[in-house]
Amino acid sequence: MGVEIYVGHLSGTVTEDEVRKLFSVAGTVTSVHLVVDPGTGMYRGCGYVRMSTEDEAREAIDLLNGAMLGERLIVVKNAPPKQVKKTGSSGSRGCQGGRTGRGAPKALK
Repeated sequence: MGVEIYVGHLSGTVTEDEVRKLFSVAGTVTSVHLVVDPGTGMYRGCGYVRMSTEDEAREAIDLLNGAMLGERLIVVKNAPPKQVKKTGSSGSRGCQGGRTGRGAPKALK
């Protein structure tokens, strides 16, 4: 099944392949999803990476939170649970604004 982690503060030019390559240092990456605004089609600067095990997900968070990717310090943390719309269907998750709070890059804390 795998464990999903959140990646924020990504450059608008970074690709899924670049994210996959970076996260592979922590283990097996089973999927990468970069978030696009459904209304505008514009990239939102965040995404989700699914690692094959919980240990690999923890390793990725420990190693890569605050790492440099595409000339930016990225935020890596546990993915929030999917939001459920009032109709009961699962909704999509957007970016969380990765520069403040617990998920801030180490260099900015």
